[in-house]
Amino acid sequence: MEVRRWIDGDESAGDMLARFSIERPFLLLPPLHRVPLRVGNVVELVGPSSSAKTLILIQAAIGCILPKDWNGVNYGGLGRLVVFIDLDCRFDILCLSTMLKHRIKEANGLLVKTNVERDHLDTQKCDERRKPHVDYDEELYALCMKRFLYVRCCDSFEFLASLKTLHYQLKQVEAAQQSSVYLLMIDSSIGAFHWVERASSFTQSSTHRKSLSLQNVSETVVQEMRKLLRMHPMLVIATKTISLGDRYANENQRKKSFPDTTSTHKVPYREYMPSVWQSFVTHRILIRASDDPATVRHQQICSVYLSEWLLPPSSLLDKFIVKDGFIFIVP
Repeated sequence: MEVRRWIDGDESAGDMLARFSIERPFLLLPPLHRVPLRVGNVVELVGPSSSAKTLILIQAAIGCILPKDWNGVNYGGLGRLVVFIDLDCRFDILCLSTMLKHRIKEANGLLVKTNVERDHLDTQKCDERRKPHVDYDEELYALCMKRFLYVRCCDSFEFLASLKTLHYQLKQVEAAQQSSVYLLMIDSSIGAFHWVERASSFTQSSTHRKSLSLQNVSETVVQEMRKLLRMHPMLVIATKTISLGDRYANENQRKKSFPDTTSTHKVPYREYMPSVWQSFVTHRILIRASDDPATVRHQQICSVYLSEWLLPPSSLLDKFIVKDGFIFIVP
């Protein structure tokens, strides 16, 4: 009946675009706002340690689990489910809770904007300090936290097992929440277990198990994720920790010395993931910390981060800071 109604239906292009934007909305979130991201894309956040990659994931998750409207208040969210796969077992749930509460208070105008509170609110350390009379919508907070699904993996076997069984878990959760999953996040690095398992493989005498090489694990991960995305269309965002070293400095120096030279785009770091994963990725963005701090209101000094699109390649370089639970683009 639904198929027949769809065939016989008549809608304008504007109605079709409006319906499609609701069913599969774009994710426009700094610093990922340069390229509209939607269901089916596989985004790789590349950067060294302490480059705000996890904070970007948390910010994207909050924008997804918050509703668009709630009790007459506009939150601008998607009201969808998020799956967060933690590969280093260091995810700070208090950080997510603090930033979510901050977003709810900000939308309701309940934040106390005093110098003392701003000095004590350090988002990067996720230290939750609020005044007793500052309240938030607890019902909305509980609803949003139920939309955040957390999976922790300690080795490649647990990671692969989670991907294989995630379909059945999502079916139950989607039926209970009456909502579909929009975001699948993998943190802290898609190749997190490679070096540990490579070192431990030399001490194992048994050869009955299949080798846990990075190639074998990556092939299985991509295969299982393709199956999962066919059954549950989602936007995938995965982080990858890399070491820039002098390669990035040399690349920037070459661009300054030969600005008019045109050549194939090369990543300014040593790629260690197999080609099966690289071909699976549709978008790639490089995140790194800047050496120049920024002074914002009330003479506060914040760390500045730089974002650069590598896939699709772009010459634009965005600067952003993280303050009070939000990511701000700075000129």
